Amino acid sequence: MDHVIRVRGLCTRFGDHIVHEDLDLDVRRGEILGVVGGSGTGKSVLLRQIIGLLDPAEGEIEVLGEPVRDTSPEAFRRLRRRWGVMFQGGALFSSLSVRENVEAPMREQFDLPDEFRETLAAIKVRMVGLPENAMDKRPSELSGGMRKRAGFARAIALDPEIVFLDEPTAGLDPIGAAALDSLVAQLRDALGLTVFLVTHDLDTLHAICDRVAVLAERRVLAIGTLDELRAVDHPWIRDYFGGPRGRAAAGEH
Repeated sequence: MDHVIRVRGLCTRFGDHIVHEDLDLDVRRGEILGVVGGSGTGKSVLLRQIIGLLDPAEGEIEVLGEPVRDTSPEAFRRLRRRWGVMFQGGALFSSLSVRENVEAPMREQFDLPDEFRETLAAIKVRMVGLPENAMDKRPSELSGGMRKRAGFARAIALDPEIVFLDEPTAGLDPIGAAALDSLVAQLRDALGLTVFLVTHDLDTLHAICDRVAVLAERRVLAIGTLDELRAVDHPWIRDYFGGPRGRAAAGEH
């Protein structure tokens, strides 16, 4: 099995508060992995550690066979080109247009001619289904769903191998959330992406995730398909997937 993310023995502490303890996780190439857990289980913290924004107290993290910690700035810079990130709400630069937001990673990582960079940005914007007239709008002029799509366009700006999505459907109505789920799945297939997706959206898990990792008790308590997780006898997992919302998302009554 080809694993593109490998986490071993991860420990996360904030003062005396322990978030993760001896956490292990493998993410397979080409899969959409959903990461779920109760409030305070450190889902977004784990994402930020994998992409090098936070340092764990202990543990090893490898992405695409390269260490994220204890590596040279230049090696980490090269590695960072190989993934894209969409934080909650899209996290767009409010003072920049959609085009300029999508161009931002290109400006940071490469010295490209202006015209070529603008063309690439236009391609990415079209790939996420935004209309051409959105290119020169600022984030405040866009709907919530359009902002999410613009954030996704920026995440794929450098043709990454992995995309990290933090609560991508949060704040969207059901129709907008379903459309974004469909977009993620389509681009995974078209671009050969691996998707690491932090979510609490049961509909998203059922619609597009190949496997789901459950964070509980400071670790990855269980990981597998939804059918495999429903067979796990643990109170949180039982309540989350077997409760009224979980049954509704699964199409059960």
